[in-house]
Amino acid sequence: MNNETNPIPPDDEDICVTLELDDGTQAECEILTIFEADGRDYIALLPVDENGEELEEGTVYIYRYIENEEGSPTLENILDDEELEAVETQFNDLLEEIDDAEE
Repeated sequence: MNNETNPIPPDDEDICVTLELDDGTQAECEILTIFEADGRDYIALLPVDENGEELEEGTVYIYRYIENEEGSPTLENILDDEELEAVETQFNDLLEEIDDAEE
């Protein structure tokens, strides 16, 4: 997969990226967050429609997030089940922290 994104904006701005999916279709996604799990960076993306509205409740795409020496980001699929489980756990912990902070 050869996806590029822009740097993360301030909290009051939403940045969207277009992903080319494995089946050849494209998905417009809002960047939710970049986070670390087990020493690697990951990005969570929310699929949205042309109006920026969430497409399917509960659907989030998570990819390994890597920046090259020039600072250009690249996304990689997570193919290892153990890595995916660790990343999902970390992401769910982040969601719980946000929910707790909002209460």
